[in-house]
Amino acid sequence: MDPTPIISTHGLHKSFGEKTAVADLTLTVNHGEVFGFLGPNGAGKTTSVKMLLGLVHPSGGTGEMLGAPLGDPAARARAGFLPEHFRFHGWLTGAEFLRLHGQLHGIEKSVLAQRILELLDLVGLVDAGDKKLGAYSKGMLQRIGLAQALINEPELVILDEPTSGLDPFGRRLVRDIVRDLRDMGRTVFINSHLLSEIEVTCDRAAFIHQGRIVRAVDLHESDVPVVRVHARVGALGPEVLAGLAALAADVQAENGTLAFSVPDEAALPGVHRYLVEQGVDVYAFRPEKQSLEDLFVQLIGTDGGQ
Repeated sequence: MDPTPIISTHGLHKSFGEKTAVADLTLTVNHGEVFGFLGPNGAGKTTSVKMLLGLVHPSGGTGEMLGAPLGDPAARARAGFLPEHFRFHGWLTGAEFLRLHGQLHGIEKSVLAQRILELLDLVGLVDAGDKKLGAYSKGMLQRIGLAQALINEPELVILDEPTSGLDPFGRRLVRDIVRDLRDMGRTVFINSHLLSEIEVTCDRAAFIHQGRIVRAVDLHESDVPVVRVHARVGALGPEVLAGLAALAADVQAENGTLAFSVPDEAALPGVHRYLVEQGVDVYAFRPEKQSLEDLFVQLIGTDGGQ
């Protein structure tokens, strides 16, 4: 696998007049991975995606995509993109729509005809290929949009809220397609606020908050504290809490309750033993696997940071 990042940005930012949409986009996306881009509405996700694709010119910072500076036409032609707010030509049929985008990519007519059939089958729209887009449901439009993002067999696929408006069948279909793309060695960049979708689909994820990347995590490793413990305990002095902070993360204590995170369950006996040795009465000790949603709330807050 190519060790060169497929996307690399440093200090990328964008302002519209006095409003800062993205303050610091610094991230790396590797070849062949599914990368999740998470954040609340208004965090700067879509503006970030547009900068990566050269659709919005950055106010500052640097970045490369597919080995070329952001906005390079040849590199952009090797990427596929499904925008969140798409406006497709309602008078075209599904097949005509894909043919148009294939022609824009310069795909040969004989190759394109077969490619259209394959893509309609991939997104479950074979029977709707001759129907006009104006008669498509929101979910069908989302799926034909995904097909157009794949028409040029891109090395990098950028999907902006790809499961928005889809029913469970549609969400599963998108997940299956994303996994197939990863198995083929393609890179997929998913911008979403749906934490459950990112958690089951992606290899790594980055959180953006108020226009800044606040954390990147490997979803297959221990970057995410996977065990959150809620305990009912006796009095906790500041010295005990200071010592506990060396054994666990995100320690919170109030009115006889204690919560903290550890990388895995193997760390729990040591924490329990420490509390008892410090003379702390432990009445209950309840470990729970931490989800991506828990981490999101921990980093950004229950109100999305508004």
